[in-house]
Amino acid sequence: MSVKHSLLALLERGPAYGYQLRAAFESATGNTWPLNIGQVYTTLNRLERDELVEALPENDSGQRPYRITETGRRHLAGWFASPVQAADRPRDELTIKLALAVTTPGVDVADVIQRQRGATLRLLQEYTRLKAAEEHAELAWRLVLESMIFRAEAEIRWLDHTEAVVARAELPAPFPFAVDEPDSADATPERNRTRTH
Repeated sequence: MSVKHSLLALLERGPAYGYQLRAAFESATGNTWPLNIGQVYTTLNRLERDELVEALPENDSGQRPYRITETGRRHLAGWFASPVQAADRPRDELTIKLALAVTTPGVDVADVIQRQRGATLRLLQEYTRLKAAEEHAELAWRLVLESMIFRAEAEIRWLDHTEAVVARAELPAPFPFAVDEPDSADATPERNRTRTH
């Protein structure tokens, strides 16, 4: 996720200060990617240094709003016109975990896959319930939620495929790890948000 471009897109709506930008970003994404306020201001400082935004005078409350510059608008337009690169996807934690599981002696790869499938299925069910409950939610949140649903479905299909590939492979016999079961709460999305329809 590009915080830089997200902030530029939000500033295209009009001038805003850091806390407003954080709230607008979290609102648009349904609190699925919470931003640290320090990260927001650090990014704004870099954007100002690169002349993509400019700071305005402080308001009566002592807050300093920022606005996008013409250079920033051109940069933002270029970002919207460029496809997102998928090069980072193979480096996600699940891919690395399974790649290591099949090469680490004694790991029960089928169990690792089954535990992940169960967690992803629970997450998919929660996302599906959220979608049904919020059919009239704002478009930005619906798009984020539907993206999470599609990703969960794709992950389950990939896990099914991986399980079949692993079943055909010759792996060393596993030994069981003593693993605590995760809380079911860990598998559900956090979304503390009041919504008006």
